Amino acid sequence: MNGFSERDTVFLAEMGLGPLWRLRAAPVQAAAVQPDEGDVLVEEAPAVHADAAAAARPPAQAPVVTPPAPAPAPEQAWADEAPAAAPPPARPPLPPARPAPAEAARPPAPPAAPSAPSYLPPGPRPLQPVAQTVSALAPDDSAWDDTALPLEATPEEIAVMDWDQLGIAITTCRRCSACRDGRPPVTGTGARQARWLVAAGASTAADEKERLPLAGDPGKLLDNMLLAVGMSRQQDVYITNLIKCRPLSPTGAERAPSAEEAAACRPYLERELALTGAGTVMTLGQIAANTLLGRPLATPLAGVRGQVHALASVPGEVRLVASLHPGELLRRGTDKAQAWADLCRARAAGGASGGRPG
Repeated sequence: MNGFSERDTVFLAEMGLGPLWRLRAAPVQAAAVQPDEGDVLVEEAPAVHADAAAAARPPAQAPVVTPPAPAPAPEQAWADEAPAAAPPPARPPLPPARPAPAEAARPPAPPAAPSAPSYLPPGPRPLQPVAQTVSALAPDDSAWDDTALPLEATPEEIAVMDWDQLGIAITTCRRCSACRDGRPPVTGTGARQARWLVAAGASTAADEKERLPLAGDPGKLLDNMLLAVGMSRQQDVYITNLIKCRPLSPTGAERAPSAEEAAACRPYLERELALTGAGTVMTLGQIAANTLLGRPLATPLAGVRGQVHALASVPGEVRLVASLHPGELLRRGTDKAQAWADLCRARAAGGASGGRPG
């Protein structure tokens, strides 16, 4: 029994309270109407006769609260407990879109008028071409023009050089394979107005390191030999090498100079001789002696030692005396007697002054 009489039920229905409770005793007389989407579901109360409604009186007791409904199944926990809303009626399909009419070809647009150039702040002035040579930057009467020389000076150009020009020509020389390998050249040293010119063969590792000809122990021995005959490299003797750059093999070892290298360096030696004004040339070893005398480099030194030779390749009367290299004397001490004889011969050939006759 639900606690309501038929009279109470009719009264509640007339008051509009029927939809809030499902009256268990009231039979369902009309089918539930499916609500539209978004409407609130309202259940209709069962139909009641008008006479019964007129006789119904409201009860004096409070309404009874209906116990809570059981919990939904797990698969329906997130679903609304209200009856599912009916899907909205399907909309009629839209008519097919009409194709847009083809756009008529537009006439070509007239060329745009050139816009005014945008303002650019003035930038740095472009650099002017750098002068190709130092002499182009110097005044016409500058000393730079006096020493500007080509990298490969010809023998004719070398023959008229002064000391400064000759030094530049040697340090920038590219006349043979030895200097093209990048070896630093070794220039001469000593008295520029000399009685003797002492010429060795090729520069050595010690010469290249100290940038002096006949450096190291061979040079010390030579200085002692010169002092023995009353001369020194500071006052009387100019010392140089025929081959200014140290010849090296492909493995980096020192080698004998070639005929090409000797011929390329000979003009430098002859110009040094002319500038010093020396009347006596003393060669040390067979390379310098054979080159100045015009003989093959491999000619043994014994064939030219022991006599005084006249140099016809240089102007004036110049005497040549061939001797042993100080490096050989350090290896063979017994040959020092021959070197002493050569020194005495050169001193006698030079006369009292030892200079070149005028």
